[in-house]
Amino acid sequence: MAEDRITAEDLEAELRAVVGDPDGPVARSRPTLMLVATASAAVVFALVYVMGRRAGRRRSTLLEVRRF
Repeated sequence: MAEDRITAEDLEAELRAVVGDPDGPVARSRPTLMLVATASAAVVFALVYVMGRRAGRRRSTLLEVRRF
């Protein structure tokens, strides 16, 4: 029964098997991936903002007041 206990080494070995080497290729390219993801998100948000403003202008009512 004592052999069924989970040790810290077991957890670390399983985590390394799932995640991989902490200094591997994914870890080395993480800063570049984060930069690309941030830039992509900024472009998407800017496009959504501009398209929303355009749609709002198109649907808004123009009210002209004339005084005689």
